[in-house]
Amino acid sequence: MAVGTQDIAVGDGDHIVQFYEHDSELVEAVVPYLTAAARADEVAIVIATEAHRHAFEAELEGDGIDLAQARADGSFISLDAAGTMVAFMTGTQIDHDAFHEVIDGLVRRAAESGRAIRAYGEMVALLWDAGDVLAAIELERLWNDLARELPFSLFCSYPAASVSGSEHAEALHEVCNLHSSVLLPSADADQGAGDGLSESEVAAKFPAERDAPGRARRLVVDALRQWGHQGTVVNDAALVLSELATNAVLHAGSPFSIAVRVQDSMLRVAVRDASPLATTVRDGGWIPRPMHGLAVIDSLSTHWGVEGTHDGKVVWAELPV
Repeated sequence: MAVGTQDIAVGDGDHIVQFYEHDSELVEAVVPYLTAAARADEVAIVIATEAHRHAFEAELEGDGIDLAQARADGSFISLDAAGTMVAFMTGTQIDHDAFHEVIDGLVRRAAESGRAIRAYGEMVALLWDAGDVLAAIELERLWNDLARELPFSLFCSYPAASVSGSEHAEALHEVCNLHSSVLLPSADADQGAGDGLSESEVAAKFPAERDAPGRARRLVVDALRQWGHQGTVVNDAALVLSELATNAVLHAGSPFSIAVRVQDSMLRVAVRDASPLATTVRDGGWIPRPMHGLAVIDSLSTHWGVEGTHDGKVVWAELPV
């Protein structure tokens, strides 16, 4: 089970990617995302394979969504991924002008209704599966460029098996960096995702907003529960994550990213922000200056620390599972 996007507060400009093991995981994540659009009177744009579109639509209708009416009023737009790509691909090259004509035009027309837009796409996955990894990355960037001009959220997905393997590690890292949230398969999947993906891991980025720590906490709690954890370890991880994320927003005044991983018998929680590591001099050496609320982290974790980065710092804590 991957972390479901119904548990993430999706906003304009958010770009989510899911790596999934089985189609059932994909459907369980995408359908709530699309259902939320229908319930909120938003526009849902789906660009997917025929099989996935049929699966999504069957679940949506089962949830009581009137797709015939939604299509008629322009709030549900469903397109074939391969057929859509043909309109802006020349061989293995993306025609940028054609992309803007097709995709930019699609989103702009939807935006004319004044409603928020949620898009879901699989074109990048088709490119990756075809061996056009660089084209997939380029298409991710084009989507991000468009999101800087128009308000919409975007959810895309890749089969975990297609991105596994050490030969894809660098490209996979770049793909993850192009997204605001990364949803990975959990440890209870039948098989691992390979060398390119870590299991039992969730990572996401959040803005410097007061509700962001709460959103991060809910994401982590739901992920831990779906991985089969409960009780003390979930509560402790939630407290640690909340403290670190709140420090990032209130004291560092910075957007932050989280990375939570369960490996063997250890749970690691890390929060990265853009505030430089504050230090003082003691006994001739540099040490981190104490930060607000870290007594909570010290009492709950077996180990914790602060590491400086080129653009800020990472505060991490390890808890026993």
